Amino acid sequence: MRFHHQKWEVLKYFFLLTFFAGSFIFSSRTNAVAAEQTAIERGEYLFRATGGCGCHTNYQDEGAEMAGGRAIKTPFGDFYSTNITPDRETGIGKWSDDDFIKAMTEGIGPDGTHYAPVFPYTSFTKMSKNDLLDLKAYLFSIPPVRQKNQSHDLFIPFGERIGFGLWKKMNFTPGRFQPDPAKSSQWNRGAYLSRALAHCEECHTPRNLQGVLKKDMAYAGSVEGPEGELAPNITPDKKTGIGEWALVDIIEVLQSGLKPDGDDLQGLMGEVIEHGYSFLKKEDLEAIAFYLKSLPPIQNQVGEQKEQEE
Repeated sequence: MRFHHQKWEVLKYFFLLTFFAGSFIFSSRTNAVAAEQTAIERGEYLFRATGGCGCHTNYQDEGAEMAGGRAIKTPFGDFYSTNITPDRETGIGKWSDDDFIKAMTEGIGPDGTHYAPVFPYTSFTKMSKNDLLDLKAYLFSIPPVRQKNQSHDLFIPFGERIGFGLWKKMNFTPGRFQPDPAKSSQWNRGAYLSRALAHCEECHTPRNLQGVLKKDMAYAGSVEGPEGELAPNITPDKKTGIGEWALVDIIEVLQSGLKPDGDDLQGLMGEVIEHGYSFLKKEDLEAIAFYLKSLPPIQNQVGEQKEQEE
């Protein structure tokens, strides 16, 4: 009887050990899947905060989402956006975490290629590492599309990749966003969203002959905005900017594209609102609005410049 009792005790402990081991493995796997889903969800939100990366989708020709091929007109020629789906042959499916971070923050591809600053790594360099990895997790969750990238049609020397490397040495300094301790958390959140993710400055700031942003005219508008469109003055100047707009007006524009005068935004800005900013939380839209209203007002009538040039 004692033998059978001892045997039963051994079996009981064996079953208990097996049960707890199995529960631990199942729990670990479940937590890993949950963490991955959370990263993808966070990444999708960051994706929306960038404006939905609309430049990588050729909406005009009903192209596949994020498969590239969209023409981006600039004073230096026509760029064609790249395939950023997780296709392993024509997209970014083979990229490691380090590859992705280096491309986003330094403008350098896995093969050492220097990217043109039409890809706004000059702003994305300010993103945190965690946000970059979450964004990558989301991009790698979308359907892969096999579509080869199209060669750019640029003027010399911009048609040579080495030209982009020289441009970066002269004009680009990578670095993460550094919060301003003298400012509120709302201001810093708005600054991070505007400067790093939404890269507002890239479109709404005029550039010099080298394609470098004129920092003294930040957010004051540009006659040569993305795709040749006019980018309006969004500093709080009362005559030529958005100085007469209330915070709720800015929030409404970012949510719906509807301006205070009843007109609605079209073109690329309409796209980034539809596919991007309209998905943001109210507190983030408020932070962006608060940050924009805090900018130094700059008088710059972009519409009149456009008319004079034409």
